Amino acid sequence: MNRRWQLAHGRHLDLGERSVVMGILNVTPDSFSDGGQFDALELAVEQASRMVHEGAAIIDVGGESTRPGAAPVTALEEQQRVLPVIEQLAKRGEALISVDTYRAETARLALEYGAHIVNDVHGLQREPEIADEVSRASAGVIIMHTGRGREKLQDVIADQRIFLEKSLEIARKAGVDDEQIVLDPGFGFNKETAEENLDLMARFEELSDLGFPLIVGTSRKRFVGTVTGKDAADRAAGTAATSVILRLKGADLFRVHDVAINVDALAVADAMLARNNTRQEPR
Repeated sequence: MNRRWQLAHGRHLDLGERSVVMGILNVTPDSFSDGGQFDALELAVEQASRMVHEGAAIIDVGGESTRPGAAPVTALEEQQRVLPVIEQLAKRGEALISVDTYRAETARLALEYGAHIVNDVHGLQREPEIADEVSRASAGVIIMHTGRGREKLQDVIADQRIFLEKSLEIARKAGVDDEQIVLDPGFGFNKETAEENLDLMARFEELSDLGFPLIVGTSRKRFVGTVTGKDAADRAAGTAATSVILRLKGADLFRVHDVAINVDALAVADAMLARNNTRQEPR
């Protein structure tokens, strides 16, 4: 299904016909696989340009590690990390910009500095005021499912539904339009075993019933390492395999560290989907 994703600053992104790749840009000292690599402004901008050249349509800028056990940072620390990068990327205009934050104030400032999308790993439920900032800016928003800090239902899809429905209620009360929303099932976020993540992959198409475009973030995750036996930095091929599987099951966007290999793998998946659609057209 082709849909238009409404973004801040009068931008939009058409989803459905082709996969969209979002490049991960962690400007942190302690992210699980690339901490400290891009925490200087010049290095961050260079990495963003590299990912755009490799085919990323969106750069997702994060200033606080979300790995389990990561040291928390203050809002000011987060803003000092992400805002200069967002400002420079906005000036260059090479790609759409997403800010990876659950804080309303960071989201507000990031949108003012030129971000188009807010990516909230707490699904608007940590600081619900973030939905007001998304609404005011007519920004795109990624609402992610997480199992952290709460009791989960045993059924992986039932737990997705109950959490995301609460998040969607917050968004709608704030005046966020459905066209602004993309959902993320949150692979790896308190989905501790490979089996739980693989079950979510196997049943992924059931999430299409929620009626929103879907983004996935399996990149270098621990369950990919469990399956492949590879360390985090060597999980690009395994990640690309999950991207293809999830594309064929209905995912629209892919948040990855290793852009080039995923762009190529998804081009094959897109060609297969297009071929299947052609064969199914009535003659």
